[in-house]
Amino acid sequence: MQTRNNNNDNENKITALYCRLSRDDGLEGESNSIGNQRKLLAMRANELGLKNIEYYVDDGYTGTNFNRPDFKRMEKDIKEGRVGAVLVKDLSRLGRNYVAVVSIRKKSFRCMVSGLLLLRTA
Repeated sequence: MQTRNNNNDNENKITALYCRLSRDDGLEGESNSIGNQRKLLAMRANELGLKNIEYYVDDGYTGTNFNRPDFKRMEKDIKEGRVGAVLVKDLSRLGRNYVAVVSIRKKSFRCMVSGLLLLRTA
């Protein structure tokens, strides 16, 4: 009975789809556009059977720091236990400072799935 409740709790948690595009990324073309990231992430979430999707989008924000409104909102939701998984196109969408990204990933997430990155919250 306890296991069943835990599964229901996980099903009710948010699947965070995080998108970021800075002005500097603009030269990389349509493949990194916010619209394209949203489509790719939604398709992958559907393939993985992830429900309760919520988008976190920082359009026009640099990846060199983490002072981004929706990144902060997502971090808060993770800390409050509202998020069960985070899906991102690649680690550079989380940030360009790879040491900090790895540190955040180790602190907040317990696993990754290759391809589009699925990060399960700790």
